[in-house]
Amino acid sequence: MAKVAFVKMQGLGNDYVFVDGIANPLPADLPAASRRLSDRHFGVGGDGLIAILPGESARFRMRMFNADGSEGEMCGNGLRAFAKYVFESGYVRDEEFEVETLAGTMRPRVLVERGRVERVRVDMGSPRLERGSIPMAGDPSGTCIDESIRIGGADVRATCVSMGNPHCVIFVDDVATAPVTTLGAAIERDPTFPRRVNVSFVAVRSRRELEMRVWERGSGETLACGTGACAAALAVRAWAGPQAPDVWLVDVPGGTVRVATLPDGHVELAGPAVLVADLDVDPAALRR
Repeated sequence: MAKVAFVKMQGLGNDYVFVDGIANPLPADLPAASRRLSDRHFGVGGDGLIAILPGESARFRMRMFNADGSEGEMCGNGLRAFAKYVFESGYVRDEEFEVETLAGTMRPRVLVERGRVERVRVDMGSPRLERGSIPMAGDPSGTCIDESIRIGGADVRATCVSMGNPHCVIFVDDVATAPVTTLGAAIERDPTFPRRVNVSFVAVRSRRELEMRVWERGSGETLACGTGACAAALAVRAWAGPQAPDVWLVDVPGGTVRVATLPDGHVELAGPAVLVADLDVDPAALRR
């Protein structure tokens, strides 16, 4: 029986199994494939699966599935790895190009050294703070900025933002002791967020440095979250106003990413992307 070719890639430890739908047929059931392959004991292991596809209005299209099989709108770390893959595979020679996602069209720019992609910058588009855009219960035109609300069975002060996918940011004194796996998991599925939500626990370390741990919707705690890092920096800016810095370094368990607010209001995410392995998977393993 023919095997299916995959690659495994990671950005700051946020790891995904990628299937190249340009050169190879895709698994018939992508949600099921994501659940099987993401299993760290019986599969390849990862935070989800990403399909690489030709685009319709852009050069490429990215579909991203969480470890539980649910489809996500966007993944900043995954998109950086996506950009590295299509450039190093020879599908594109331009160092900046467009990728369609469920969150809209993104523009990654690869930074190349000796023919290899070392880092990737991504224009993540404009953040949205309106409750209806997140989405979040309450007045659709209202916002939740440093607001005291009861979610996940607890009273917290939260800032909520959409980076094309929903985020709830909670500031804490110490991320090491933050209740990521308990409160984060409860907030993810709180009815306040009809499409569930990613939950970031963030500590301000200096005027330009944040520390973050994140509970990702559909995958649990991960070592990094690119859109979560953007949301964390934007939460500071929404709370502090224009005097907040335009550039932040966001430290996560897997490393550090750079988040910048651009003059047009867009947000730029920059960080590494690493190829971990090329692998063939027996389709029988996907039928567990």
